[in-house]
Amino acid sequence: MNLALAHSRARAGVHAPAVRVEVHLGGGLPNFTLVGLPAAAVRESRERVRAAIQNAQFEFPQRRIVVNLAPADLPKEGGRYDLAIALGILAASGQIPVPALSDIELLGELALTGELKPVDGVLPAALAAAQAGRLLILPVANGAEAALASGVHARTARTLLEVCAHLQGTRTLPLAQPAPVSLEPPRYPDLADVRGQLAARRALEIAAAGSHHLLLIGPPGCGKTLLASRLPGLLPDASEAEALETAAVHSVSGRGIDLAHWRRRPFRAPHHLSSAVAIAGGGPNPRPGEISLAHNGVLFLDELAEWGRHTLEVLRQPLESGVVTVSRALRQSEFPARFQLVAAMNPCPCGWAGDPSGRCGCSAEIVQRYRAKLSGPLMDRIDLQLAVPRLPPHDMRPDSPRGEPSAPVRERVLAARERQLARDGTLNAHLGQAQTEAHCRLEPRDQALLETAMETLQLSARAMHRILRVARTIADLAGSQAIATPHLAEALGYRLLDRGAATGTPP
Repeated sequence: MNLALAHSRARAGVHAPAVRVEVHLGGGLPNFTLVGLPAAAVRESRERVRAAIQNAQFEFPQRRIVVNLAPADLPKEGGRYDLAIALGILAASGQIPVPALSDIELLGELALTGELKPVDGVLPAALAAAQAGRLLILPVANGAEAALASGVHARTARTLLEVCAHLQGTRTLPLAQPAPVSLEPPRYPDLADVRGQLAARRALEIAAAGSHHLLLIGPPGCGKTLLASRLPGLLPDASEAEALETAAVHSVSGRGIDLAHWRRRPFRAPHHLSSAVAIAGGGPNPRPGEISLAHNGVLFLDELAEWGRHTLEVLRQPLESGVVTVSRALRQSEFPARFQLVAAMNPCPCGWAGDPSGRCGCSAEIVQRYRAKLSGPLMDRIDLQLAVPRLPPHDMRPDSPRGEPSAPVRERVLAARERQLARDGTLNAHLGQAQTEAHCRLEPRDQALLETAMETLQLSARAMHRILRVARTIADLAGSQAIATPHLAEALGYRLLDRGAATGTPP
């Protein structure tokens, strides 16, 4: 038999397209040709495969070898195809049975000794192999990741020789086993640690209930970061589907998955010196950025006005669509990015504008220039914008009353989310225009109030729809079937930067 076919999986974003590894042994001088748009790391597999086969005590055929990685127009990168290439050569040369490769998929990089080394992007490949109805064979180090999803049939091996023994029927490879998962519920910082700040606590509850984006503006040390870190503790546990989506992103990122806590919602807090590529994703071999690593979780951007404007502008499209597309000359990579944004900033360069102490020395022009670093279209997409004042000293006494803990707030958030999902099948922040018009109707007097606010605050149509969705969330928290005047008025009160723009004064 001079021809053999093995199956593997490529990495394209969070997807794992099938790759057919076709091996042909022909006559002529010994040669090893690899085709199918292989990158440099794939081309180098020729030497790794040759040494691994010889060190596994198999014969490397001294013939003209052609390996085709199909489809030919899909770029192939990394050492993930080594195992499939080696087994294809052994099958084509008659050293292992060709039919044994028909119902399996293979992933793994080969060391020169024949040992199998781990690769990234295993979880998407395992899910795709299960959907195709094939067994997946992969390195032991990747077994726990592959076993995260139910329905995946995967076996692990340490060496090329073990895989060959399995295919020849002389031994059976062990099934991939999931890593031990922590049985303790996730522990998040408690909202009871936040003293005072009733308005900010209320906004945080609304943000959690409707998955709304939130901007906190206040002087240094007023508790903005403290509040933001409490948001994950108010959110419901991630479903298995959500956790798998998030884990798949981390799998292809190269950073790996926290297998003990993979069901926990992510909380990402990148530094303000991060580049646009680090935030949105990209690079020569596109990888997900921070907004995708925060998928189904929270992205916290501190010191928002200190971020580069170009970096912040990459957030605009993902905030609306929930995905980010990285385009290159040969292909596009699409990563999910349905995150909840929480941002914090000072009101001016010195941080004390509007403080009763009067210590701010910034002129109105300086404050306006500082705030102008944030574009209007970006602020338009942030539903809740509010000031967080400095706490009075007596609120910080050890014996001062503690705030309401996270547990009862979380119960209200879960109840409000259940109402939204039962009514619309999605959270209020993700409502489309038709759903917003259908479920966020106002009484005539409230409609007049909204129109007056739009004229006074010079609101866009996008801002109007976001105000309606926030009002709908406030009504859901109150258990109300309809949006009432207090719900709308409270939602309008959260457009702090719009109020500042309308009056010509900094917030």
